[in-house]
Amino acid sequence: MRFLISFVLASAWLAGCGGSGGGLGDGVEVVVDTDGSIELVVDGQSIFAISGDAVPIVRTFTEQPAGNIGITRFIREDEVAVELSDVSAGGGGGAIATFTDAGGRSTATLSAEDAGNGATRFVVEVEGDAYDSLALPVRCDEKGTFHGFGEQYNATNQRGEAFPLFVNEQGNGRDGTDFPFTGDAHTTYFPMPYYIDARGFGVLFETSRRVDVDLCATDAAVAWIEVVSGKPLQWLVFHGPTALDVIARLGEEVGRPAAPPEWAYYLWLAEQGGRETLEEEIDLLETAGVPVSAFWVQDWTGIRLNFDGGFGVQYRWNVDEVLYPDFAEMVSTLHDSGYKFLAYVNPFIDADLDDRLSPDHFAEMDSRGLLTRDRQGRSIETIAGSVVAGHPDFTNAETREYVRDSLARIVTDYDVDGWMADFAEWLPLNGVLDDGSDIIEAHNTYPIEWQRATREVMDELRPDGDWAMFARSGWTGVQAVAQIHWVGDQETNWSPTDGLPTVVPAMLNLGLAGQPYVTHDIAGFARGNPETPSTEDLFKRWTELGAFTPIMRTHEGADKINNWTWKTNEDTTDHFRK
Repeated sequence: MRFLISFVLASAWLAGCGGSGGGLGDGVEVVVDTDGSIELVVDGQSIFAISGDAVPIVRTFTEQPAGNIGITRFIREDEVAVELSDVSAGGGGGAIATFTDAGGRSTATLSAEDAGNGATRFVVEVEGDAYDSLALPVRCDEKGTFHGFGEQYNATNQRGEAFPLFVNEQGNGRDGTDFPFTGDAHTTYFPMPYYIDARGFGVLFETSRRVDVDLCATDAAVAWIEVVSGKPLQWLVFHGPTALDVIARLGEEVGRPAAPPEWAYYLWLAEQGGRETLEEEIDLLETAGVPVSAFWVQDWTGIRLNFDGGFGVQYRWNVDEVLYPDFAEMVSTLHDSGYKFLAYVNPFIDADLDDRLSPDHFAEMDSRGLLTRDRQGRSIETIAGSVVAGHPDFTNAETREYVRDSLARIVTDYDVDGWMADFAEWLPLNGVLDDGSDIIEAHNTYPIEWQRATREVMDELRPDGDWAMFARSGWTGVQAVAQIHWVGDQETNWSPTDGLPTVVPAMLNLGLAGQPYVTHDIAGFARGNPETPSTEDLFKRWTELGAFTPIMRTHEGADKINNWTWKTNEDTTDHFRK
C-alpha cells in the first residue's frame, strides 16, 4: 500500500478521464498518498481521507431482526469478512484506485466526480462474489470531528461512539437496560448517515439501507462506515469551507422543509379531554392574559389508554363526536376568535375499532390490498401500543390515493389548520411490498412517504401556506417533504439519557441535518422511570427552553392528570405568561 500520485499528476489524470472519474473542478484533487491513504484535497487542504491504517472490508452474512417492532436490532451470523488489501492506483474506466483481496476473488474500484457547487461524489463498486455489506475506513484525524448523524440525543460530536443508523422508536429511558422498551443512547426516530467535521466540511452517504458506524471507537485512527447493502457504496463530500456552507449544500441535495406561516412562531397550547374542557381552558388563558396562537388537540379522534396506563389517542382519521360534538362548528368558532386548530394523525390502521369510532379503514384497505402484506398475502397486523394495526403500503399508488383522500377530508370537512403527523417508524420487516422493493430500505424511507402524503394534502388544499404540520421520524430526503419536526417523547424528568437535557443536542443535530424548524413537548411526555409527573421547576425550565425554540409548544403528557401545567399555581402562570 505504498504509492503516490502527485497533486498535479492526479489532477491532470482525472481531468483526462471520462465517466465518473471526470474533472473535479478547480482546486479539487484526489491524492493517493504514500501511506496508503486517499485524500480529497480542496485548495491545498486535505478535507476527507480514506485511512491508510486500514482497508475496505467486504462482508457476507445472514441477519435477523430482533427486539420488538418499534425498536429493532439485528443479529448477525455466519459472517465472512474479506479485506481488500491489495491496492493500486487507477484501474481503468475513470477509477482512482483499485482494491483487491489477497485471493483475487473480489475487486473494488474507487471513482470520483464533481457533484457541482462545492461537492465531490465518490463511488466504490465491487466486482466478484455477491456481498452483504461494504465497510469503508475513514481516517480519524487528530482534529477531526463527527457532528450529527441525524437526530441524536447524547451529544453533537459522536467521535468515540459506535452505533447503527436505522429508523426506530426513540425508546424511553434509553439506558439500554431493557432493550425492547427503553432503547439505548442512539435509538432515534430520525437517523441519517451524514456528519459535519468542525473544520468545515461534511459527508453524506447516499443510501436508504442501514448504516453501522464506529467513529474512532474501536480503533482511534479509523472511523468505520459500514453500509449494509450489496450495492455500490456512494457518498458525497461537501467542501464547505464552513458548516453553514455544508448545510446549505445539503439542502440543495436533499431538499429543504417548507417554512411555517407566521402564526406558527407563537405559542401552541396542547389540550385534551373534550370540547367542554378545551373551551374552559380558553377562558382561563384569556382571563390570565396568556397569548396563544394555536391549539393542538391530539384526542380529537377519541381517548385511548396506553399500555402503561397513560392517556393516548384513538388511531384513526375521524372525529369522536361524543368527545367533540359539533366539531366543525367548534373549529370555526376558534377561527373566529383568532386561534388556529391542529389535530393529530398517524399511519397505523386500527384493526379493532368499535362502532362509535367507525368507519373501519382497516376492513376497506385490507379488502383492496392496500396494506403491507406477509408472504402469504395477508395484511400484517402488529401490536402498536395498546392496539392491533396494519400499515399502509405506500409503494401502491392506490394506497397513496386512499391515504391522501382520507387526510384531505379532515381538512375539507373540519377546516383544521394542520396536524401532528406521528409515528412512521414501525413498518414491519417481514412485509412484502406491492412494488417488490426492499423492505429494509422501505422501512427507513417510510417516514418520507408518510410525510409526503400529509404534505401533498396541505399543499393542495392550502396553497397559500397557511398550515402547519409537525412530525417526529425521518431519514435522508425527508427534508424535502417535511415542515416541522419535534424531538419525540422525552420523559418528564431531568434524566441525561431521556429527559430535558437530551432536547438540546437533538435540536442542534436536526439543525445540522438541514431541519431548522424544530419543537419539543413542554414539559416532556413519557411517565418516566420511576414513574414521576413533571414538577414545577421542570415545567418552568422547559418553558424557558421552549421560548427560545423556533416552535414553542406544550404537551400535557401521558400522565396529564398529575403533570404540572401552566395553571397549577399562580407563580407558574405568571412565569408562563412572561
